[in-house]
Amino acid sequence: MFHLMVVEDDGNTLKWMEKVLSRAGYTVSTAEDGNSAFDILERVKIDLVILDVMLPEMDGYEFTRQLRAVGNNMPVLMVTARDLPEYRYEGFIAGADDYMLKPVDENEMLLRIRALLRRAGIANEKTLTLGGIVLDYDNLSVTVEGQTSTLPAKEFMLLYTLLSYPGKIFTRIQLMDEIWGMDTNSSDSTINVHINRLRKRFEGRNEFEIVAIRGIGYKAVRND
Repeated sequence: MFHLMVVEDDGNTLKWMEKVLSRAGYTVSTAEDGNSAFDILERVKIDLVILDVMLPEMDGYEFTRQLRAVGNNMPVLMVTARDLPEYRYEGFIAGADDYMLKPVDENEMLLRIRALLRRAGIANEKTLTLGGIVLDYDNLSVTVEGQTSTLPAKEFMLLYTLLSYPGKIFTRIQLMDEIWGMDTNSSDSTINVHINRLRKRFEGRNEFEIVAIRGIGYKAVRND
């Protein structure tokens, strides 16, 4: 289970975020300022931080700069009411991975967290092995019984995403947001096209199958 930390000085917002994240299945720690957050980091392994910009004593930018200065590369999702490009630029320059505006939309927050954790997990793991099949993230390649081929990037990421969470149902919207990005102009029907290509590519292999969930999306079932 992923352990997240929310750093937010508004008590009502802090409680709401903690409730939403706990309901989504995450373990949650909370802090109302940057110093308290660093105290938690010394005791607990945190996988991702949801960080308000306007904090007492140490703002979110400075917290992120200090976090990166000690070599901590955990994902940081910065949250603020400041809707100007220069504030977003400052956040990214400080080392934030993503940025959300207040008032925070619950579904958008959960999607962004999922995407950030996905990227962090891929960066750490790099490969997936299923019987005689090996997926190599660095090279976007698939090796089947010693024969290696490079897949188109979106096709590879779709397969890697599904196989990283066997049995988990992904909606088409989730897959579009994570792989094509939230600002894509492609329709979700492109997911069906890529799924069909993957099925054809691995036809005859029994290590996994991609199952359509009618009216919702897809899941991968691993048989290895």
